[in-house]
Amino acid sequence: MRILIVDDNPTNVIIIREILKKENYRDIVTASSAMEMFEVLGIGEESNELRPRPSDIDLILLDMMMPEMDGIEACSIVQKFENLKDIPIIMVTAIGDSKKLAEALDAGASDYVTKPINKVELMARIRLALRLKQEKDWHKERDQRIQDELKLAAMVQNAVLSPAIRDPLFQVHAIYKPSFELAGDLYSWYPLGEGRYGVLLLDMMGHGISSSLFTMFIASVLKDTVTTYVDPEKVIQELNRRFNQLHLEKQLVQYYFTAIYLVVDTRMKRIDYVNAGHPPALFFRNDGSVTTFDSVCCPVGLFDKMDIEPQTIHYEGDGHIALYTDGLLEAVQGGQEEQHEFLIEKLTGSHQWNEAAMQAMFFDDDIPQERDDDKCLVWITLNKGAGDE
Repeated sequence: MRILIVDDNPTNVIIIREILKKENYRDIVTASSAMEMFEVLGIGEESNELRPRPSDIDLILLDMMMPEMDGIEACSIVQKFENLKDIPIIMVTAIGDSKKLAEALDAGASDYVTKPINKVELMARIRLALRLKQEKDWHKERDQRIQDELKLAAMVQNAVLSPAIRDPLFQVHAIYKPSFELAGDLYSWYPLGEGRYGVLLLDMMGHGISSSLFTMFIASVLKDTVTTYVDPEKVIQELNRRFNQLHLEKQLVQYYFTAIYLVVDTRMKRIDYVNAGHPPALFFRNDGSVTTFDSVCCPVGLFDKMDIEPQTIHYEGDGHIALYTDGLLEAVQGGQEEQHEFLIEKLTGSHQWNEAAMQAMFFDDDIPQERDDDKCLVWITLNKGAGDE
């Protein structure tokens, strides 16, 4: 443990240092003023900047009354720096003024001892301060490890998201903004051959670590499910069966997810879909009309078996489809009808993907929202082929 003694009186420094040495605290640094203390801590000359090196000080014994700058002001300056504010500061003072002591504690001091120094009292307060510092350091290291692991997990989760497809008749893009490091939204798409594409967007109940783990399980079985079963009804039923295989004993919360799955056939100009409790997708046709994918069955995972009626939509010419999770609607005041009208107004226009416009419209940080939720927008562009001219 490295202890910094700050006192302009050399005699006081000697007394405290000898007390510490007899108690086997030998890693001791001294400073005769607040400015020297700032130098040891790595604070710049103007007392408003921190040099890029971590401090190795574990405890500061700071004299309250010093020339140029007293201990209270020096303590308040140290507290301005995030990587220094956890260093315990014990004020050493001959003042018995309770208002001054209260001011020192308000400035960030963790404790105080009075002069003349009582060895037993000093060491008791030092041991307590160092023990609390060790506990704080342990928690900070543990929290940092958790944050590092969450960032790594977020990178893995992001890696399973499908990259954009830019084929002549079919294009698909997405923007995704999780509310935390890990999230419960997932989008994925697969070429199915013969001009067909399977596109799925799901939203797991809740958000955070638990939801992300369930989402990653679905991601692990999704490709095999989609390429094996293809048809929307069979794919959703298989996902429901797989999800219900996760039998969790003493599970207090019933996990489930909403999903919408499309199979787009660019040759037959046909879209087959199942909407399992998900916000309805919007299909913007070339004639200016909007078709809503609002035929809904129950979410996935609530029941052992699902009654599903797959839907079919035919199209001609150019168009675009917008799939989204409910977090996209948080900036919209009002009920479902108002939200529906808002999306139609904002998403009407060119069928081509404009990421910058969508980012500014729905995903910028200054957009007001009632609660934190994951946001996802999937945009499918359908182009007419040469034979459609």
